[in-house]
Amino acid sequence: MKPFYKGRYKSIRVSKSKARVVCPIFEQSKYPYQGIGIKLGDPFAVTYKFYATKNFAIALDFGSAASGLYNKYHRENFPLYTETDTLGSSQNISYLGHKVKTEWVGEGKLLYHHDASKLLKGLQWYLGAGWQWRKLNIDYEFFLEISPNENEIGLFNVDRFTMGPTGVLGLEYAYFELPISAFLEVEVFKDVLEDPQWIRFQGGVGLRYVF
Repeated sequence: MKPFYKGRYKSIRVSKSKARVVCPIFEQSKYPYQGIGIKLGDPFAVTYKFYATKNFAIALDFGSAASGLYNKYHRENFPLYTETDTLGSSQNISYLGHKVKTEWVGEGKLLYHHDASKLLKGLQWYLGAGWQWRKLNIDYEFFLEISPNENEIGLFNVDRFTMGPTGVLGLEYAYFELPISAFLEVEVFKDVLEDPQWIRFQGGVGLRYVF
């Protein structure tokens, strides 16, 4: 016996080109949008973006720094946390190692977007500026020479907070079958509190769900 419904209903097939229109995003008449997702890189972060208009957006990121990229910097900072003037003439303190316990990063950025669909449909480039906050908790291990016959290995903890301005340049692509956007960005951060001479390049890639 043939199914009673055969011939009454037909499955609907949607081509890939049409499927892309099923969940359109960033249409001029539908602003504002919001996006939330994950950023991989430095920092590894949860990222939120408010697309106020076609050209302007605000991005907020919070996560953890890629501590492995800062090993040399943390080691070079060891002398800043030791008071060598309190040591005797025959005493000496030297670096043995460090362990980053936490290194949180939070930032907010105001972005200007420009359409680049002539190069690739769904592509935008953007630039902007913002402010970054950094919170570091780190343990330093040291070797202390007290006298020719007496040595000591010790540990001390540093809790450091700093901040400064950031600049960003990025690309964002949003021509998928789902309402998501992919982005790639490069940032530069300048410390103005703890180490005013320090300038650091950062960056990452990520995805956001747009709604």
